[in-house]
Amino acid sequence: MFQGSMVALVTPMTADGQLDWEGLHKLVDWHLEKGTHAIVAVGTTGESATLNVSEHLQVIRKVVDQVNGRIPVIAGTGANSTSEAIELSLSAKGAGADAGLSVTPYYNKPTQEGLFLHHQAIAKAVALPQMLYNVPGRTGVDMLPETIARLSAIDNIIGVKEATGELDRVSWLLENTPDDFLVVSGDDLTAVELMLLGGKGNISVTANVAPAEIAKMCELAIAGKADEARAIHQRLLPVHHAMFVESNPIPVKWAVAEMGLMQAGIRLPLTPLADSYHQQVRDALKGADLL
Repeated sequence: MFQGSMVALVTPMTADGQLDWEGLHKLVDWHLEKGTHAIVAVGTTGESATLNVSEHLQVIRKVVDQVNGRIPVIAGTGANSTSEAIELSLSAKGAGADAGLSVTPYYNKPTQEGLFLHHQAIAKAVALPQMLYNVPGRTGVDMLPETIARLSAIDNIIGVKEATGELDRVSWLLENTPDDFLVVSGDDLTAVELMLLGGKGNISVTANVAPAEIAKMCELAIAGKADEARAIHQRLLPVHHAMFVESNPIPVKWAVAEMGLMQAGIRLPLTPLADSYHQQVRDALKGADLL
């Protein structure tokens, strides 16, 4: 159910930082049309850190309602407080999300045992499939493969979004977790190689601007068609790099707006893309025939 191109969807906003519901509706329709396999609503790229709880849940519900079962919707449900993560997971389940994406608790830097107990508590409290999310570059804490393997034995912990880009770690996870435990990429630069090793998809930033291309690339890589998948990856390589010239989601929100798909709003402390990067991002989009 959860595999292929899973877009880490941006959250459209107006110039004054209000949520843009019309823009969200347009984006969801576009992804359905372009063959995106699943939508991640209100993850890192969706500015979970700048939305309040009410807005967070409104976005999840709007996406779920519009998708209407056609593809899975994975809701960002992580928090650095276990009780808050449980509350968000319960609310996402109530909104109809198909799974929760639970980032490792950030800032407070729990131990490996703390990480295990945190995710175990969420899984026990909420009957919602849970995907772990390890992104130490953003959270300041690294959930080690051994901890992920321990958690993989819990029935409703179904997989991990591994965003370190470390393929040796991915190989270990694939060998030391159940066959039905999903290992998916959270790093566009190494996603093809992860899938060729046996991973099942990519929670992608670049899919916000190249949904059809990322969907096709994932299908090819999962099928083991290495040369064809790598060819698409190479064509998109400048776009992958351009999406991270400043902190995500600053560049990708600018790019989606530049493509005419939404307004260019973003919330403090995030700022609009610096003028000095506009041409680089624009050239990357044009080079991949996206603009």
